[in-house]
Amino acid sequence: MSAPPEDSGPPAPGPERALRLGTRASALALAQSGMMARALTAATGRPVELVHVTTYGDTSRESLSVIGGTGVFVNALRDALYAGEIDFAVHSLKDLPTAAPEGLHLAAVSERAAVNDALVARDGLKLADLPAGARVGTGAARRMALLKMIRPDLEVVPIRGNVDTRVNFVRSGRLDAVLVAFAGLQRLGRDEEATEVLDPEIMLPSPGQGALAVECRDADLVGLLAVLDHRLTRAAVVAERTMLAVLEAGCSAPVGGHAVALDDNVLSLTGVVATVTGSRGLRLSATGTVGDAEGLGRRVAEGLLAEGAAEIMASAQIMASAQIVEAGQ
Repeated sequence: MSAPPEDSGPPAPGPERALRLGTRASALALAQSGMMARALTAATGRPVELVHVTTYGDTSRESLSVIGGTGVFVNALRDALYAGEIDFAVHSLKDLPTAAPEGLHLAAVSERAAVNDALVARDGLKLADLPAGARVGTGAARRMALLKMIRPDLEVVPIRGNVDTRVNFVRSGRLDAVLVAFAGLQRLGRDEEATEVLDPEIMLPSPGQGALAVECRDADLVGLLAVLDHRLTRAAVVAERTMLAVLEAGCSAPVGGHAVALDDNVLSLTGVVATVTGSRGLRLSATGTVGDAEGLGRRVAEGLLAEGAAEIMASAQIMASAQIVEAGQ
């Protein structure tokens, strides 16, 4: 990703001009960005136009672990912000690297949708019904690890691609099932394709899963975009992402994290670290205050590290040499 220019920046958006929202051109990205654009216009009256930005992750057929993890989808949008080509961007929050980018503002975190993973399987099968040796596809090391812990008799196949690509692996008979984020199916109006929605206590989600991040460069725009912010969701993802950062685990690491606001003041966080093979895993939960979400994330991470999380992550290899069935967004 390019460094931000030192002496220039986009002009403050004029009162009549439509705000330019940068988005990837995949069906899911467009659905998510369109949803946020409509919400902003409804709340402020400000028109928004979508600007398609192609990322290297959209065109490369390499493993995500080779090209930089899911953060590769973020970099092109951030470069467009730095260049003043767009006014703000919408990201799947789980894809955002934990390091704060220089010169950019996380203006809003949307109210969270479902955090669950969903199974899309042949013949309407549920996870427990899949026969031994069934081939299940996923692109996430976390899902690989947790799936192998639940059903070590399954063959887990690393895949890439958009929702259509992944579901078509099942429709074509190449795979028996795939695991995807249920929120993605919902936002595409395809939630009925899930043959099972998995309990997040069993299949712990990725930190930030189900939430959207709104990022901008212009500080004067932050106040306007803040109407999209959801306080309790932001606190939850701060706890999850702080845990991820302290673990020094990237977005593609076999790490799960799920924070839940028990009320307006109390936050509960559960974290898990596992090997991709599912042979070893650690799980830890703690509670704290919404106002100290960062401290809660740090405590859970430090507890996991004290139990040997670093060794587990080091042994995971995170799909670096995995054979990818098919790429394409």
